[in-house]
Amino acid sequence: MKYIFSSHFKEHIRGLVDQKHLLGYPYEESERILYNFDQFCIKNFDTEVNLTKEIGLAWAQINHSEKNNSFRNRLMPIRELARYMNRIGIEAYIIPVDLVKKGQRYIPHIYTKEELSSFFNVLDQIPYKRKFPLRHLVIPVIFRVIYCCGLRPSEARKLKVCNVNLKNGRLNILESKGHKDRVVILADDVLDLCKKYYKVKQLIFPQSEYFFPSSDGSMYTKGWMEKTFRICWVNTGIQRSRGNPPRVYDFRHTFATNRLYKWLNEGKDLTACLPYLSAYMGHAQLSDTAYYIHLVPEFFPQMAQMDINKFECLIPEVEQ
Repeated sequence: MKYIFSSHFKEHIRGLVDQKHLLGYPYEESERILYNFDQFCIKNFDTEVNLTKEIGLAWAQINHSEKNNSFRNRLMPIRELARYMNRIGIEAYIIPVDLVKKGQRYIPHIYTKEELSSFFNVLDQIPYKRKFPLRHLVIPVIFRVIYCCGLRPSEARKLKVCNVNLKNGRLNILESKGHKDRVVILADDVLDLCKKYYKVKQLIFPQSEYFFPSSDGSMYTKGWMEKTFRICWVNTGIQRSRGNPPRVYDFRHTFATNRLYKWLNEGKDLTACLPYLSAYMGHAQLSDTAYYIHLVPEFFPQMAQMDINKFECLIPEVEQ
């Protein structure tokens, strides 16, 4: 969508957005946030021509219904705008990165092999429905891609055909969390699964730009994915699970924990391997990936005797 900016910062906002587009970034979500900031400035600072500390801190007020992660994401494009203005010689206030601290970490549900087997078995039994001709094929593949590639659920839902290369098995994940892009490589078995699925998808919805289109060819919603997960999980018949209730996002956590467990079991050097996992998962900083080291002894009892102290330099402190 092409937004029309109207505040005193419109030229600089458009300059930043155009620069990002020239570099190949979609910058869609950031552009939407910048538009909201533009309207905010018109409403509250219509006479101010400088991006001041007063404007920055006024924008950096968390709403009562806003979660910390959403709040931090809302600040990122405004920081980028200030940096852009400073680069072109215009003084602008940069909102501090540490304005809001991250809350206490949620302990994810790490799926066991038995749970994964039961869940995917249920997905493979979903029947064909004439009104939803692709649904029974989308569900088994999209959840496997989320788990096997460690994707965020939204990254799988938003995946477009143009960003999937089935010849070399590359997924281009564009402007995900933190407005970052990355490349994800598919394992051979997942690539074969995607190829078989895509052949059928093209017969049913050849015009849809989405790799996993809904029944009308559009993108599936977050609500649909969560509802589908809950129904399929109930159908596994699993009565009780260890720890917190399972969620779609926990497939990503399970991917990361299993990968670390495999490396530790193989005697690999985590200080050398961790940056690769961090880049693959699109984490903003290495400590976000290193956090999973905490979970390995907890969810894999056979690793309980592991000397985790040697990895202390990689592990961030967990707030209590």
